[in-house]
Amino acid sequence: MNKVIFNEAFCKGCQLCIDVCPKKILALDTEKVNAKGYNPISCTDMSACTACSICARVCPDSVISVERG
Repeated sequence: MNKVIFNEAFCKGCQLCIDVCPKKILALDTEKVNAKGYNPISCTDMSACTACSICARVCPDSVISVERG
């Protein structure tokens, strides 16, 4: 199974990854707030992830890493 990993402490919720995800499975986690005061990103359906890594490439803060399963 593919896996998307987020370093939530550094996410500033810019939503660039949400905009580019072809499967539309990324969203802001409105239940969490990181130490910087932002809602971090999360994956809503990890099983639908194709590990294309577009989200990781577009992230300006290198918050996202993708592992192919």
